[in-house]
Amino acid sequence: MVNLSVNINKVATLRNARGGNVPNVLQVALDCEKFGACGITVHPRPDERHIRRTDVFDLKPALHTEFNIEGYPSKEFMELVLTIKPHQVTLVPDAPGVLTSSQGWDVEHNFDFLCDIVDRLKSAGIRTSIFVNADDDTVRWAAKTGADRVELYTGPFAEEFERDPERAVEPYTRVAQVAHSVGLGLNAGHDLNLKNLKFFKDHVPHLDEVSIGHALISDALYLGLEKTIAAYKDCLRD
Repeated sequence: MVNLSVNINKVATLRNARGGNVPNVLQVALDCEKFGACGITVHPRPDERHIRRTDVFDLKPALHTEFNIEGYPSKEFMELVLTIKPHQVTLVPDAPGVLTSSQGWDVEHNFDFLCDIVDRLKSAGIRTSIFVNADDDTVRWAAKTGADRVELYTGPFAEEFERDPERAVEPYTRVAQVAHSVGLGLNAGHDLNLKNLKFFKDHVPHLDEVSIGHALISDALYLGLEKTIAAYKDCLRD
């Protein structure tokens, strides 16, 4: 079964909109685990508009599943993750003020930079994943950095899915085979939801993990968190 990591950024967004501690980010993360999530993902940004540094420190000792921290590897981000030492760090190329991740790394043109970052993370015993577009050459370059995995940016798949599912998934099916051939584990995320997730999983081989936040938390408003996590896990079963 493909692992489901729940991104809880949107829970923190809701909390920060009002102040105080409702909803409680730590409690929601623990409930996600209790309801079957295989991991928890956070993406702390410099302006702390959702997940805060204090959340990261609160979550690490409390979680029982895998902890994945996403972010641009700035000096401050690297200090945070090298202190926390989560199970996995996912490197994304976001500019500081970007609303959400909207593209993967150009690994070839950032190769030396990413090699240094990957080396530092792996020396600390942290599994490292690079956020990439569904591009064969980019995945091959990612393997050369020494990274353990790539995370496929699935925004283009989700956008095309309603019009032509087979065409939408084709690049991901192909690039998954490339990743496997060069020894990379495979994650995926961005705009995956209850409509497109099973199709994606069924057509993309060697998939280890999906990270889902916005759609899952939105569905939970209608279905409740426990039923929502169960529904997403059903999509990921063989």
